[in-house]
Amino acid sequence: MSWEKERLLVVSAHAADFVWRAGGAIALYASRGARVRVLCLSYGERGESQGLWKKEGMTIEQVKKIRHAEAVAAAETLGAEIRCFNVGDYPLGVTPQLTEDLVQEFRSYQPTCVMTHTPVDPYNGDHVETSKLTMNARVYAQAMGYPSEHGSLGAPPVFYFEPHQTEMCQFTPDVILDITPVFETKVKAMHCMDAQVHLWNYYTDVAKRRGTQGGRNSGNPAIVYAEAFQRVYPQVTQEPIS
Repeated sequence: MSWEKERLLVVSAHAADFVWRAGGAIALYASRGARVRVLCLSYGERGESQGLWKKEGMTIEQVKKIRHAEAVAAAETLGAEIRCFNVGDYPLGVTPQLTEDLVQEFRSYQPTCVMTHTPVDPYNGDHVETSKLTMNARVYAQAMGYPSEHGSLGAPPVFYFEPHQTEMCQFTPDVILDITPVFETKVKAMHCMDAQVHLWNYYTDVAKRRGTQGGRNSGNPAIVYAEAFQRVYPQVTQEPIS
């Protein structure tokens, strides 16, 4: 596998979602020479910035500025490029223009792998809207008749990353990714998110639990930290199944 030819695209509803849920995958891809691009639809300024709103005199524009800086710093730490759309949150503002922007992102970037939210999340409608938008944009980008200066998209696999409450989101992991070699990088990226300090330890614990499961399912005790994903489309292979 030539990692230099790989292009991971991560579509994140809020400023920190890509860090908590796919930071290890991003760092792993980047560490092996792959290109990684994060599309951050909103800053989570209303619903995902509890730590900032506890400060006296905070305004919505101040929150956005801080969350933008956090997202950029985290992406740089992980080795990814990032584009922030600032469409608002709670609710996340999906518009025809945003759909068009994502289709053109798919067309121009030509990802070989896509990661985003689950389509079910009774606790966060923004995650659901982001998942739906991502899946629709991927399909539209495949249509040869869709207007674009870039060629149509192939069929990159899509993976849902782990939601905050897995059982309630109908999340069944079928991929456990060993992120042990890059876990410290993920920790550094998480620590960029000062607005959500309460989640630092939570997602460290999640990585430990998934690492334990990864070790048991693979027989490899060297796996200490991992991230879980759910594949959307069937895996197609010409090699013996393993």
